[in-house]
Amino acid sequence: MAPTSTLTYQDTLDSQYLSSSLSSLSRSRSTNSLIVRTYKEATQLYLTKRFKEALEVLEPIITARPADEEEHTNGDAGIIGAAPVAQSSKGTRTKVWVFYLSLLHAIVDLGAEEGKLVFGSTKWRELAAKARDGTVWEDIVIAGYAGEEGAVDADVLVNLATLLLGHMNGQKLNQQRLESWLATSDFGGHVGFGDGTMSPSIANGGSTPKALATRLKVLELYALHVLPANEEWEYARQFIEMSETLDEERREAFLHALEDLKGEKDGTAAKERELAERRDREMEEQQRREEEKRKAEQEAERRKAEEKEREKEKASGVSSITSNASSASNKTPAPTASNGHAKSTSTPRPPPKAAKKQLPPSPPPPPANLYRRASSMLQNVQHMVLQASRNMGLGHGSYAMFRFLMFMLAFLVVVARRDVRVRLRRLMEEGWGKVRKTVGMGVKVSYI
Repeated sequence: MAPTSTLTYQDTLDSQYLSSSLSSLSRSRSTNSLIVRTYKEATQLYLTKRFKEALEVLEPIITARPADEEEHTNGDAGIIGAAPVAQSSKGTRTKVWVFYLSLLHAIVDLGAEEGKLVFGSTKWRELAAKARDGTVWEDIVIAGYAGEEGAVDADVLVNLATLLLGHMNGQKLNQQRLESWLATSDFGGHVGFGDGTMSPSIANGGSTPKALATRLKVLELYALHVLPANEEWEYARQFIEMSETLDEERREAFLHALEDLKGEKDGTAAKERELAERRDREMEEQQRREEEKRKAEQEAERRKAEEKEREKEKASGVSSITSNASSASNKTPAPTASNGHAKSTSTPRPPPKAAKKQLPPSPPPPPANLYRRASSMLQNVQHMVLQASRNMGLGHGSYAMFRFLMFMLAFLVVVARRDVRVRLRRLMEEGWGKVRKTVGMGVKVSYI
């Protein structure tokens, strides 16, 4: 009877375990089916560029739930805080996260202006910060893999690293995350740092061609993109040389690609330096031309001011002469009438020849040069002054006075020029010097 009782108890226990497993499997299939339908609906919205609706459909299955909402039964404590997508199959989980990263990339590429119009200012800045600050990596690790970084699927990792390469300014965080994943995952934790050990699945050749291709993609991202972006050229070369995943052919290809990238970067840096130097030279040349133009403008303004000053001086000289002439013309009529009356009552004055006899003897003619012309001009002026004074005294009318004033006006206009004044002063000094010498020689001859 005891064996029968024991058998019955064992059968009951197995039946309980079987019903629990079937219930868990049924619930898992239901969750996976719901996630697949949600994924398909979101992709359709994405293809029609309805990014906001696609994100709203996808968010419920990728958002981590608070711990108090989690179910602690049936051994589900390991995924407390995880999103519903964490309970789906590996293939479904990978597709959902890869699609989410593609959607996030498209949203950030909208730009600030269009993104704020579609999502609102606060929501778009929050989504853009996930890609630009790298916080999306932590979100996916917590919501999709219960905080286990090494459990992140390789395809998801590749898309994460690619997203951060395209949107982050620095790649230090990307490098740290990749190194942490390589160090903690069975996929590549012991193959990237050349410590001579490998995971059992890789060492036994259990990896599939697809897994090998994904592994090479991870190594390519890390060694040929992230490390060079952080200026870790030597470390990248050592990593490639010591990697157990790469065979000789792939190692040579990686090293050759690394050298090409370094040469291209050095060439780009040289071109940038050359462009910067060219811009500096152009700016200096432009500044020099502007300085010359400014000096030329200042010189032109100075000359213009001098011309205006000379014109003012000429105008002031002409106005003074005109005022003097007008005052003289106002004074001449009265003496003319009295002179006319005196002419009929008194005896005429001596002729001008008597006045000429009283003039000092003219000096001997100087040599025929500019001094001679200046001297003759001065003598003519003196003669005209004397003749005009006699004419005014004799009452010959105002015509002679008008001629005299016009001559004086023309003379002053000519003398108003600075260069003419200088030349006349020099000629007069030379002329008077020669006159003094001539008079001195005449005195000596007369004395002898």
